[in-house]
Amino acid sequence: MLYILSRWSGEFGPLRLFNYVTFRAGGAWLCAFLLVALFGGATARLLRRFNARSAERLEGLVPPEYIDKRKSETPCMGGVLLIGAIVLSTLLWAAPGMIVWVLAGTTTLLALTGFLDDFIKVARQDRDGLAPKWKLVLQFAIASTALWLLARSPELDVLLRDFYVPFAKAPVWHSWWCYPFSVLVVVGATNAVNLTDGKDGLASGCTLFCALTYAVFAYVMGHKVFAGYLSIPYISGIEEAVVFAAAVCGGCIGFLWHNCHPASMFMGDTGSLALGGAVGMLAVLTRQELLLLMVGGVFVLEIVSVMLQVLSLRLIGRRMFICTPIHHHFERKGWTETQIVVRFWIIAGVLALAALATLKLR
Repeated sequence: MLYILSRWSGEFGPLRLFNYVTFRAGGAWLCAFLLVALFGGATARLLRRFNARSAERLEGLVPPEYIDKRKSETPCMGGVLLIGAIVLSTLLWAAPGMIVWVLAGTTTLLALTGFLDDFIKVARQDRDGLAPKWKLVLQFAIASTALWLLARSPELDVLLRDFYVPFAKAPVWHSWWCYPFSVLVVVGATNAVNLTDGKDGLASGCTLFCALTYAVFAYVMGHKVFAGYLSIPYISGIEEAVVFAAAVCGGCIGFLWHNCHPASMFMGDTGSLALGGAVGMLAVLTRQELLLLMVGGVFVLEIVSVMLQVLSLRLIGRRMFICTPIHHHFERKGWTETQIVVRFWIIAGVLALAALATLKLR
């Protein structure tokens, strides 16, 4: 929205700054951060007033000594503020276009899906919330619609059919099968972040590293000279995804102010589903879906641990881990909550740097 101010740069020179995506990305970051940081306290108090506390989800699943009773008093649904700030900042600072609308729309719709899930948990005190099959149906519908809208652009349609692998300069495959694969990536990322959201600051901190990494990819892909030098596809307009990624970073940092241990509020599925969808969409748009295995290594570890646990129980009748998702395994091994969160952040940061190195190693 503020991008239109650049039209009057002839009358007032400093307005030309709004032509630069780096300036607008910085503005989106600061805007999202301030919105969440400044209004986080009021949001937490409002959620407490409405008694927005979900049922204890670990009761009966893990020994009582590993359940922090204080968390049952902490309000959830803080993702309303987080996602609202991200979407508002994006629309305020990004130049209008299909990529921006799809990113903002997908994030909003996934947040609404999470909100419905959280509302059922709070209103009915049902820890299961929205039935998993309906949650998956909504996620697949939202992701499929997003890809369909992007495919309406001829340039993006061609690009989205290209399958890239890390370290390769050219696509290794060109087929419409890339579309269902991209949908699976978005849905997988959505659920992986959702599973990671089990410790104060864990999901938001790891999402921060993912968003920063894909912001760099989007920036170089939107710069014709950089894209040519690094042998990656140039996409006109993809640079606006940098503004969105910056808003995600700012929102996550602002949320960490209130969500660091001990948290004053949780993001709930309202936040985690939307953040996962945002990461997945950034991976799809930058054609770095496989690299998400590295960029979002912590998220992959969390969801794979759950899958392996289920397979192990069904095939051999034994647990592979003490408890899943895997952050609960380390909790049972004696790690404190702060140790789990900070160590997972370190892993996420190292993996993000390794993923960025693939830009040059081609």
